[in-house]
Amino acid sequence: MWQQTELHLRPRPRGCHLITDEVLRALPALPRTGLLNLFIRHTSAALSINENADPDVRIDLAAILDRLVKERESYYTHTFEGPDDMPAHAKASLIGPSLTIPISDGRLLLGTWQGIYLCEFRNRGGSRSLVATLTGE
Repeated sequence: MWQQTELHLRPRPRGCHLITDEVLRALPALPRTGLLNLFIRHTSAALSINENADPDVRIDLAAILDRLVKERESYYTHTFEGPDDMPAHAKASLIGPSLTIPISDGRLLLGTWQGIYLCEFRNRGGSRSLVATLTGE
């Protein structure tokens, strides 16, 4: 069985946002056993799996990424879309555009403290689209 659907996430401000519940609500019924692949169709945002309980982790992760990849560096040549754009592309490359999560007993097999993050790197990134591909039995 293969199923593919496009999910549209509401706009969020810059930062790391827990989206596990929003993703699950938008998906069709999960197979008993299988895999979910999520792919973000943007070059200035990314997907990650990390801490789902303490919101301080999301704040700290965003701060770490902002310190690793700074805005307004003199060596940037891609600058016409604003000072947050090139750093957003770099951060998206570091974190990555996709996740693959195992499914068991009809549930995502995330760890106890794991959740799906949308890492929004633009100040105003707008709505984001994900392609969800399910396979399993």
